[in-house]
Amino acid sequence: MMTRRNGVKLLVAALVFAGLDIWMSVSLLGSFRSYYETNSLKEVTLFARTAPDDPEHYRDWIASLPQVIEGGKAMILRIDEGWNFIPAAADPVAKTIWDTYHRSEEFKQGLESIYYVLPYRVSHTIDAMTVYLLPIPDASGFDITGAVLIAVPEETAGQFERLLMTLGILAWVIFTTLFAVALLARDPITGYAVIFLFGIAIIFVAYPLFEAFRLTFIEAGVFSLTIWKRTFSPQYLIPLWGSVKLGIITASVSTVIGFAFAFLTERTGVGGKKLIGTLATMPVISPPFSLTLSIILLFGNNGLTHQLLGIDHFSVYGLGGLVLVQTIGMFPIAYMTLSSVLKSIDSTVEDAALDLQASRLRTFLTITLPLSFPGLLSAWLLVFTNSLADFANPLLLAGSYRVLSVEAYIEVTGRSNLGGGAALSLLLLMPTLTAFFAQRYWVNKKRVVTVTGKPATRLAELATRPVRICLAIFVGICLVFILSLYGTIVAGCFVKNWGIDYSFTLSNIGEALSRGKQAIGNTVALAAVATPIAGFIAMAAALILVRRTFVGKRVLEVLLMTPFAIPGTLLGISYILAFNKPPFLIVGTAAIIVINYIIRELPVGLETGAASLRQIDPAIEEAAQDLGADMSQVFTSVVLPLIRPSFLTAMSYTFVRSMTAVSAVIFLISARWYHLTVQIYNFSENLRFGLASVLSTVLIIIVLGAFGVMHLLVRDRGLTTKRIIR
Repeated sequence: MMTRRNGVKLLVAALVFAGLDIWMSVSLLGSFRSYYETNSLKEVTLFARTAPDDPEHYRDWIASLPQVIEGGKAMILRIDEGWNFIPAAADPVAKTIWDTYHRSEEFKQGLESIYYVLPYRVSHTIDAMTVYLLPIPDASGFDITGAVLIAVPEETAGQFERLLMTLGILAWVIFTTLFAVALLARDPITGYAVIFLFGIAIIFVAYPLFEAFRLTFIEAGVFSLTIWKRTFSPQYLIPLWGSVKLGIITASVSTVIGFAFAFLTERTGVGGKKLIGTLATMPVISPPFSLTLSIILLFGNNGLTHQLLGIDHFSVYGLGGLVLVQTIGMFPIAYMTLSSVLKSIDSTVEDAALDLQASRLRTFLTITLPLSFPGLLSAWLLVFTNSLADFANPLLLAGSYRVLSVEAYIEVTGRSNLGGGAALSLLLLMPTLTAFFAQRYWVNKKRVVTVTGKPATRLAELATRPVRICLAIFVGICLVFILSLYGTIVAGCFVKNWGIDYSFTLSNIGEALSRGKQAIGNTVALAAVATPIAGFIAMAAALILVRRTFVGKRVLEVLLMTPFAIPGTLLGISYILAFNKPPFLIVGTAAIIVINYIIRELPVGLETGAASLRQIDPAIEEAAQDLGADMSQVFTSVVLPLIRPSFLTAMSYTFVRSMTAVSAVIFLISARWYHLTVQIYNFSENLRFGLASVLSTVLIIIVLGAFGVMHLLVRDRGLTTKRIIR
């Protein structure tokens, strides 16, 4: 609460910390400057002693200076009979400095020091360079044979000083903000959580995107609108509509299929639900291009169906093939989202409708379906944005059908035009943000609550026997088709070269495991680190955004949802641009890959958590707070157990997508931290399909094992388990 007394406390604390901050920064800066100057003087003095005696070697010696001292410029001075210093050989920059300043009093003082075999540093910088006048001693070391002028750029020291100043300001801002929250906020923990989420969104979403956006206005090193003029030309508006059309069809079909799967497993009494759920999530377990490869091998121009059935008039390339492969790969997103939503529904209202003689169909259309609409819209949005951002599948299957993600990828990798690729990728945000705001408007306009705190342990069976049979047949056909695709991958493990030589072999297994050992270990370790972090952040963010009102809420929501709409190539390029320089120099480390995993998949957990939270009556959390629980206790002891399906879904999806990531990770890997999917992609690109199939199979086994471990670690206490009654 803001009062005069609290305001004075905040002002005093901010001023005291600012004073300490400035004192510490000045002290560190002085120590660094002293060390830097001493070290630089030693370095240039040692280099001056290597000056050659033969004038023919002067220019080679001067040219070698930048290899020893980055950006260094040198000039050799010889002594004439009158003991005057005469330029003998020089770099143009050093020659200009000498011609301009050698008659100045400070240079005269420096040359006098050289007579006494003492090095001299010019007190002020000249053209952003530190200038040294150094003696060339003779063999005895007590006399000189000449002198050297060396100019060293101030860039290194300047970078450190700017970094230190930035960190000092950042430390003051963080302290002042945290102290203000602790002093003024009614719920400090919520305030800290909001600040933390804003920090994540600004540093790892807004800042990299700004760097990429800034690059789109740079042409040949100067400001220009050329890139954007080309981006908004009909040449690229046509593939933009192609992406939107593909996204709408894929999202709609995937949501319908995902709802059918979720309804069958969560709202009917059919058996084998765990098997159905496991098989339904298989498409997100494999690398995105592996299913495409299976489709091509089975239905391509030279696929098995062409060879065995003689089908000549069917082409899998184009919009139809893209919808097919994207639907197979992305409907599990809708299924996992809708599964947790349908599981959380309290069927009391449905029971009441059935008791009032409403038919099962009418109950479903007027109660169950409207209650599921927030989840349906969330699932549609996630699939839509995922379809827009996908480039691996269109790259292989688009044919003559143009989509913007492929155009952006080609712009970056084929034409080395980072600015053009970034502009095209940013253009994809327009339809995504439009869909996002439309979905948010509808959800905020129509709210539904089904979890009221009463222990509902049953769900009404709304599907009649014919409906259950039809759903089971439809789901069975889908699963058989999916299994046939994965059967192709497994079969590829034991074939010398699919499509060329179908001879049986076991050599692929040993070679693939030997060559992919490091990639397997790195990928599992990095995904295991990112998974729990992403899960907890997603659920905490969902709770904050759904249950709390604060300044900038919509901005934070948009920033946290943005990464899912960004093509992987843009995210990878943005991270390279943003985190390859101080103060965030983490390119080439494991940290940047883990951060990419968390930020990239955070929207999925956020959407699933938000969809579940909208069905939970806030009175449950208010009751816990009235009993003295703070925000963290409410989250861990009340909210998290109630949204366990969403939490598990968020962690599972993060682990899966971390294990199977390609587009962004391919820019961020290093020799120390390699990735399994990149290894698979390299094998596929080199037509080593047997090795790629082995590693794909290993990846699937690892992810299925991780699913089992996560189910054991996050046990279901029965809060959301319901019995189907007929």
